Amino acid sequence: MSRPALAALAALALLVLLAAPPAAAQGAGPFSRMGMGARSLAFPAQVADLSGYGSPYLNPALAPFQPSQAVELSAGILRFDREWQAVQVGSPLRPRSGFAGGVVHGGVSNIDGRDASGQPIDAPTADGTYASDEYAFFVAFGTRFSDAVSAGLGLRLYRTQLLEGVRAPTAIGVSAGVTARPSERLALGLAVDDLFARYEWNESGPVSASATDYFPVRVRGGAAYGLGSRGDGRPRATVSAEVEVSVQPAESVRPAPAGVTDLSVTERTETLDYRLADVVGRAGGEVWITDEFAVRAGVDRVGAGEAGELSPGAGFGLQQRFGELDARIDYAAVLEPFGTGLMHMATVRLGL
Repeated sequence: MSRPALAALAALALLVLLAAPPAAAQGAGPFSRMGMGARSLAFPAQVADLSGYGSPYLNPALAPFQPSQAVELSAGILRFDREWQAVQVGSPLRPRSGFAGGVVHGGVSNIDGRDASGQPIDAPTADGTYASDEYAFFVAFGTRFSDAVSAGLGLRLYRTQLLEGVRAPTAIGVSAGVTARPSERLALGLAVDDLFARYEWNESGPVSASATDYFPVRVRGGAAYGLGSRGDGRPRATVSAEVEVSVQPAESVRPAPAGVTDLSVTERTETLDYRLADVVGRAGGEVWITDEFAVRAGVDRVGAGEAGELSPGAGFGLQQRFGELDARIDYAAVLEPFGTGLMHMATVRLGL
């Protein structure tokens, strides 16, 4: 690998270590970590995917490799009254740069409200249930410093809406990434997501309360290898793998030595702030059987714990040009962890 590539990778790793947030709470915003579209579910390791189909949402350094101006519309069918949709618009900026932007939405409906005694609570909706909605607005920009090295930055704005009386919090997170191509067929990538992102919760009413909910900082590094050629520098097949380190802020409250005075003994507690690091892997492959039809398969959450936490998936892509319009339809089916259900995702891409 060239010296500029090594320097860029080392600088990004140092930035992650310096910017990891202090421990405070469980990770927020899980809907934003489901990938971007059907292809990223069936073929989950895309941090180093330079084929042109990798989303800049997953690594801003992929933005310059987009083949054309395009809009992508994605929607998922999930169990337990969950929903997920996304819109992405992107374009290369010739000769060396590119950008992308869009919005991701995740929500849960038909939530049954109960009080502390287990009695039903009538929600202020027509069917008497609660619902939650979360949004992630994002922009990403990347540029190629040479034929072998690219880098990019991204910005994400999160907003969540839960219950009446709870102010809808917003959070801003920074993402960054680099890619390097040591050889014609091998590509390496490194990305970090959600630096500095956190929700500040404030509840009004008879009892006021506030809390801080930090997003986990995710560091993903991986490689992709291309086989064969479809022309225009695009591989006929791609295999890839990546490792993710997720820094989970947390806190623990434990008893402290009691305070003793002449009149009483005072119980004390102390709060310990710390970080929990989870490591998972993912791998996958894509083969374009013809110039119009591709099949994909992969597995996520490797090493997350028990074998039941594995999340395998498979899917396909259909691509066809109609005059100046380049259309692609992607589909993926993914088995969620512990067999909780089969998630279906479809993406329609329209490019010029």
